[in-house]
Amino acid sequence: MTQPSRDLEPAHSARDLYGVELRRQRRLLGLSLDRMSDIVNYSKTHLHGVETGERLPLPPLSEKLDVAFGTDGLFQGLWGAVKREYTPRRFDHCLELEARAVRIQAFGASIIPGLLQTAAYMRELFVRAEPGRSPQEIDSLVAARLGRQEVLRRTCPPDFWWILGEATLRQAVGGPAVMREQLGALLPLAYTRHTTIQVAPFAAGASALMNGTLILLTLPDNSTTVYHEGPWNGEIYDDQETIRRGMREYDRMKACALPPQESAALIEAVMETFEPCEPPRT
Repeated sequence: MTQPSRDLEPAHSARDLYGVELRRQRRLLGLSLDRMSDIVNYSKTHLHGVETGERLPLPPLSEKLDVAFGTDGLFQGLWGAVKREYTPRRFDHCLELEARAVRIQAFGASIIPGLLQTAAYMRELFVRAEPGRSPQEIDSLVAARLGRQEVLRRTCPPDFWWILGEATLRQAVGGPAVMREQLGALLPLAYTRHTTIQVAPFAAGASALMNGTLILLTLPDNSTTVYHEGPWNGEIYDDQETIRRGMREYDRMKACALPPQESAALIEAVMETFEPCEPPRT
């Protein structure tokens, strides 16, 4: 039996506003959910969940809806508001800067940075961070983080530079299959026109950045903002002394990290150690 839909509150929730507007636009054109599903190539179940506020719209649904309805960016704008609803407040400003940045440099000591994570990898992180979360809450968090990765697919994306601690490659988040997929997803981005990935090997020893995540966001006016995150908190810094210190430590990490080609070779070698488990023979 179908469960009754909850009452939507578009005045208080961007997620609900998105659902209400999707239903309104669809009905204005006299489209059924089945027909809408054919047009945007998303399942009827997913579209119904978005309309009722039970699911977050998976990227790139918003772009497809704007094309289908001729709404000139309406749903893409609503999606930006939805993403901010499902992001910790301490990270809000960082996301705003990330969307405007022309250069993004990041270091992850033990966790693959969010812009590089696969859905399965991030799902495992969310589950482990708070085991009591419902599957619907996890789905919403995954969809919101996947939405951040739209910046990678822009016509003119920022310049990206990631440095990964070797621990990020070897920590078995989610098991062998998840890690093989995650490491495989890194390889096409290791050295391209807009992306560079380096690995800081264990042999490089200690560094000032080894206890967290650092993100350097450079805007079109050439100003840079630092975001630093530890296990339980994160902070934005825009004072010149902290910016200089962050950039200096990041440059030192670059100097100690493997070149992109050697980094890719190490990623591939570690990926091969995550062999899928085979069921025992009977």
